Amino acid sequence: MLKVNEYFDGKAKSIAFQTSSLPATVGVISPGEYEFGTSKKETMTVISGVLTVLLPGMEEWMTYGSGEFFEVAGQASFKARTDIDTAYLCTYE
Repeated sequence: MLKVNEYFDGKAKSIAFQTSSLPATVGVISPGEYEFGTSKKETMTVISGVLTVLLPGMEEWMTYGSGEFFEVAGQASFKARTDIDTAYLCTYE
């Protein structure tokens, strides 16, 4: 069963689904700067576009393009910003 999630007044939307091994979401983030919270460990892969993130405990923003990924521990938060619509795949452990 698919579940649609919407955040930041519709500027970030995702569809939740189950992969063969892990729960996941695929979504799009519109231009802007946002802060996301995690409940489980997340692996976020950029599918299209560019996402710049400030990960927990880091002082420097890192930029990820198509095909690149980053991980965020559970029970944490991270900041993300983009200048263009950016699509991603996120898996949860």
